[in-house]
Amino acid sequence: MPLSDEKCNICPRECGVDRSRSRGFCKVKCGNDAVIISKAMLHFGEEPVISGTRGSGAVFFGGCNLGCVFCQNYKISSGGIGKEISLGQLGDIFLRLQDKGAHNINLVTGTHFVPQIAHALKKVKPRLEIPVVFNCGGYEKTDSLKMLEGLVDIYLPDIKYYDNTLAEKYSGAKNYFETATAALEEMLRQRGKYIIQNDLMKSGVIVRHLILPNCYKDSIRIFTALERYREYILISLMRQYFPSGKAADYPEINRRLTTFEYRKAADYCADLGFKGFTQEKGCDNVEMTPDFDHGNIIEI
Repeated sequence: MPLSDEKCNICPRECGVDRSRSRGFCKVKCGNDAVIISKAMLHFGEEPVISGTRGSGAVFFGGCNLGCVFCQNYKISSGGIGKEISLGQLGDIFLRLQDKGAHNINLVTGTHFVPQIAHALKKVKPRLEIPVVFNCGGYEKTDSLKMLEGLVDIYLPDIKYYDNTLAEKYSGAKNYFETATAALEEMLRQRGKYIIQNDLMKSGVIVRHLILPNCYKDSIRIFTALERYREYILISLMRQYFPSGKAADYPEINRRLTTFEYRKAADYCADLGFKGFTQEKGCDNVEMTPDFDHGNIIEI
């Protein structure tokens, strides 16, 4: 039985494509009883409460429903690197990552596969003793997120933009901020205030924000708007931007972030009383990105 309609409307794009026959906006073409994965591995580059000491059990899905022009994972988001696997195989990967000592199962950019992910998780969740993390770009439909209720323990969304002009320019995403905040509220409805035990996240929401060159004032607007959630969420303020993907076509973001820009945003966030994580200078390099060119997609 199909897991979703032939015309895909699982994300806010609602592009209506039959992905068994052609590629959707997300660049994915595969049967709706399968997924595309680009890497499965123990990942140590996430927030400390996610990576811990043994690593996060990251499963990187192929394709993306955002397609940001500066994407640092463009090789898998739009470059076609990935392998089609069955949902049974996906569940087996979750269990293998757990057996390897992963602190959690980290579903990276799985928005366009939500029905398939939910199906796979329902099969193996009773055997998982570690949290499940949904790591996404923030451009989510609340109805789709509801499919994950009771299956996902930790939500790790980006909130990339406040100004929808920037969202349309760099991600082609209309009404991004309104959509992302509605998704955040659904995530909080499901999980509530964050829970950390023994320095590891067990439940809750971490909001990531990547500061872009010439956009720190937009970052400040984001934090102002999110202040009402301050007691319930953690903020992860990222400084790892470097020109990637098609960023060279946009001169204003075709450079690295300055210390001034990062500090202005970080200081404002701290002044509002948010708790969370910052990144040290020097994170803005390609070494922070997993090697998706390596022939072994499943590194467990």
